[in-house]
Amino acid sequence: MSSLSRELVFLILQFLDEEKFKETVHRLELESGFFFNMRYFEDMVTNGEWDDVEKYLSGFTKVDDNRYSMKIFFEIRKQKYLEALDKQDRSKAVEILVKDLKVFAAFNEELFKEITQLLTLDNFRHNEQLSKYGDTKSARGIMLAELKKLIEANPLFRDKLQFPTLKNSRLRTLINQSLNWQHQLCKNPRPNPDIKTLFVDHSCGQPNGARAPSPVTNPLMGAVPKAGGFPPLGAHGPFQPTPAALPTSLAGWMANSSPVPHPTASAGPIGLAAANNAAILKRPRTPPTNNPAMDYQTADSDHVLKRTRPFGISDEVNNLPVNLLPVAYSSQSHGQSSYSSDDLPKTVVMTLNQGSIVKSMDFHPLQQILLLVGTNMGDVMVWDIGSRERIAHRNFKVWELGQCSMALQASLSSDYSASVNRVVWSPDGTLCSVAYSKHIVHIYSYHGGDDLRNHLEIEAHTGSVNDLAFSYPNKQLCVVTCGEDRVIKVWDAVTGAKQYAFDGHEAPVYSVCPHHKESIQFIFSTATDGKIKAWLYDNMGSRVDYDAPGHSSTTMAYSADGTRLFSCGTNKEGESFLVEWNESEGAVKRTYHGLGKRSVGVVQFDTTKNRFLAAGDEFLIKFWDMDNTNLLTSVDADGGLLASPCIRFNKDGILLAVSTNDNGVKILANSEGIRLLRTVENRTFDASRVASAAVVKAPTIGSFPSSNVTVGTSLADRAPSVVAMVGITNDSRSLADVKPRIVDEAGDKSRIWKLTEINEPSQCRSLKLPDSLSSMRVSRLIYTNQGVAILALAANAVHKLWKWQRSERNTSGKATASIQPQLWQPSSGILMTNDISDTNPEDAVSCFALSKNDSYVMSASGGKISLFNMMTFKTMTTFMPPPPAATFLAFHPQDNNIIAIGMEDSSIQIYNVRVDEVKTKLKGHQKRITGLAFSHVLNVLVSSGADSQLCVWSTDGWEKQASKFLQMPSGRPPAPLADTRVQFHLDQTHLLAVHETQIALYEAPKLECIKQFSPREANPITHATYSCDSQSIYVSFEDGSVCVLTVPALRLRCRINQSAYLHPNPSLKVYPLVIAAHPSEPNQFALGLTDGGVHVLEPLESEGKWGTAPPNENGAGPSTTSGAAVTEQSQR
Repeated sequence: MSSLSRELVFLILQFLDEEKFKETVHRLELESGFFFNMRYFEDMVTNGEWDDVEKYLSGFTKVDDNRYSMKIFFEIRKQKYLEALDKQDRSKAVEILVKDLKVFAAFNEELFKEITQLLTLDNFRHNEQLSKYGDTKSARGIMLAELKKLIEANPLFRDKLQFPTLKNSRLRTLINQSLNWQHQLCKNPRPNPDIKTLFVDHSCGQPNGARAPSPVTNPLMGAVPKAGGFPPLGAHGPFQPTPAALPTSLAGWMANSSPVPHPTASAGPIGLAAANNAAILKRPRTPPTNNPAMDYQTADSDHVLKRTRPFGISDEVNNLPVNLLPVAYSSQSHGQSSYSSDDLPKTVVMTLNQGSIVKSMDFHPLQQILLLVGTNMGDVMVWDIGSRERIAHRNFKVWELGQCSMALQASLSSDYSASVNRVVWSPDGTLCSVAYSKHIVHIYSYHGGDDLRNHLEIEAHTGSVNDLAFSYPNKQLCVVTCGEDRVIKVWDAVTGAKQYAFDGHEAPVYSVCPHHKESIQFIFSTATDGKIKAWLYDNMGSRVDYDAPGHSSTTMAYSADGTRLFSCGTNKEGESFLVEWNESEGAVKRTYHGLGKRSVGVVQFDTTKNRFLAAGDEFLIKFWDMDNTNLLTSVDADGGLLASPCIRFNKDGILLAVSTNDNGVKILANSEGIRLLRTVENRTFDASRVASAAVVKAPTIGSFPSSNVTVGTSLADRAPSVVAMVGITNDSRSLADVKPRIVDEAGDKSRIWKLTEINEPSQCRSLKLPDSLSSMRVSRLIYTNQGVAILALAANAVHKLWKWQRSERNTSGKATASIQPQLWQPSSGILMTNDISDTNPEDAVSCFALSKNDSYVMSASGGKISLFNMMTFKTMTTFMPPPPAATFLAFHPQDNNIIAIGMEDSSIQIYNVRVDEVKTKLKGHQKRITGLAFSHVLNVLVSSGADSQLCVWSTDGWEKQASKFLQMPSGRPPAPLADTRVQFHLDQTHLLAVHETQIALYEAPKLECIKQFSPREANPITHATYSCDSQSIYVSFEDGSVCVLTVPALRLRCRINQSAYLHPNPSLKVYPLVIAAHPSEPNQFALGLTDGGVHVLEPLESEGKWGTAPPNENGAGPSTTSGAAVTEQSQR
């Protein structure tokens, strides 16, 4: 088969996969033998589909092709045989032995005999070589890892394991290009060809107007414009050179150089992408025609050439980016790095009580302390957050019931209620619009203060109106709506007349996103089946048809400067996706990591400052830098958020509103936002000045001349007028009358904030775990990954496991300080006890690591390393007798068969449990290894030692990438053998280092120190750990206290003194040696004490968290009068 034919097979495979012909895809892989789909193979092996596994392999190799192939088939058939024996199905085992395994007798008769003898055993695990065999699932996993290595080493699979790198829908692109060529060569090309078949070459019918190149935008090929066509041939013959930069379909249908209403797919690449501006401006333009439909699509080239501001911002109001944060930051582009996470609004400054669940919010585009809120009870409110007053309020009420359809009247007669689905301000803030869950859209005109007037009532859709947005097609303000009836509609915002209706979705339309590039206006729409379409303001149907990631219900938004397109959504399985789009190709450009896999509801998101993204997910607000796919940071807003809260930035990104689970809205601010609110509270204005400056007349609703809107300015660009700083008010009251609540509660927290001290048992929930075994100090402590049990390793080499049971009081069965767990032991009564060899347990260094599925624990206490079954407590195997002894253990995050073992002799051994082999030894420390941490994002292993050194090792080749010694506080020499522990932040890039002298945060892999926290010398740190959400660090001290630090500022927010969880005993010094954080409850941790006790601590239910975060402004720190003697050192 020729190379082109081979490539065609790959294009067909891609097409079949995109169209979800799953079985056909794998059938073609098998029959062609060009591509071995390892993921499909893994799924079959994991599910034990042995016949399908062998059938698929047969397309690539046979049993006797080579030794690799023979080993592959043998491992599969052996596993099938062992599973039959494990199920006591001896007849099936005999059948497999005779039919499948006998073929190997000719190559190794002794092995075949040994396999046959397994039939005589009650449990084949009695065979020494199979004693390590666990359950079916783990055995398949171990075998699969081995099979993958054999397949990768097998020369017959060479060049068949990697699918070629192709752009999305490459076959569709080629077809689209072919159709464009056919249309260009057509004798009588029509502006909008109606192509109904691919079976014959395209040819337009009788001439109908002048020759005009046009895109292929017909129903048959509706999905083709996922990629573009070639440029038009023009009037210079079929052999005209093709321009170097090929525009693509999205660029095509939006291009503005065509003299027809529907520009060709091969026009200049203005598109949805940020094209080369110079190239666009230099491209010759077709002179405007008299076609009235082109008035809004043809740019005046002189006007464009004189433009000095970024694309998407014009001196005219009509060219404002609408709906989505319509502001340009002319001095900074999104490619710059002038912002940091400190610019994000993360400090809670107030809570507004709505009385019902918040569904949608929008800040006023000019008066940035006015917040429009809609709730599930149909309430619409305008809040002045400067005064924390609700200045306008409207309940759900149909204004003209008699004008409504019978369907709506019938619905309201049975249930006169509706939820708000969306609220939004117009770009100049003179109108606001509300979409309800029943047919209706309300548009109000806003005249300042509490003057919110009814403007338009539109029965927009049958059923729910799911979303709406303002736009400016044809220089006229319109409202775009979408609904449960699968239709998008465009309404005149002045008269309420319907301008357009777009029909083409096959499921309810979930959201709309109007936008413009140059003078081309368009709308993106998304549906609940995960389809994304794009429309021009005409009646020619959708121009593109994409699939949202994961077929999710998706919302789309542009960056503030209109150059970058993002979407965020959640599918029916609860999996969420936040992505940036490559507009010119209709493909996902980057996918942001950090969203939950089981989201409750649809995750909502917003953009700000052309730099940051934020999403409400897993009871948190999560932030990303637009140029980095890894999670930047997350905040819980002091708790109380919904699982998938509604969030909204104000235009300047200095305030952020988020909905709460108690029917409220929390306002978060950065330092600039706090200053703004403080100014609003404290500035006293002359009453007449307030009256004259703040009374704003709503302009005549219509084309909105440019004098009505200030464009392209930030808060810093404007004089501190009342309008900018206070909001619109139409009364003459002075701000001195407003109660200074912001100052007391948020704006000046540095003066009133006080460290939370917990001294009494009544101030928190604490529980000492029951223990009937002998007690020795707790050396290691960990929660199971499911959060239902705690495992401790004592200095006498004995493990203890406490399990919580499901009950009416504890429906989740997770660990809690409110309910006693059971000290669990199997019926055999055996204990998990490590080998101690000849070492003194008191002198030995203990270590353990838990497998991801909580089934096995690997552990050592100075002797051999033991592998225990967590269900039976049986010792599965022991290995690596000392010397040197193991001092730290860590499982590889992608392969449980690989473990990193830190040794007493300062080396690190990378050990493969499956083959009982040390793969490599890493040397870089001078003293014993005391900590190991893998990052699956950076693909590195970080080690720490008693030499106070950190080392970074690549997990690809195990070479050392960086090393750094801890920076000791002045005058504080480290102890000769002080442990240094390391732990990765949730983002897998920031690193916590714990030493008796300090807590330090580093950025891997370069090990740049970001922040340090040092206690007073007389009170060393004994241990520390991140909370499960990485928003706090729990630090235990030798005086028995536990401190809660904020991340990343390392500010002390709470101190829990020993007296809160332990009865004082002056004759016995007891303190925590280890601390462990619950894997899913961020405010729960456990302590392992020197007296062998294990205590679980949680804040009071009424509090919900450990204290309140100190203010971040001006570097104000916690008060030292509370006894906190700490130092903070910024290393950056």
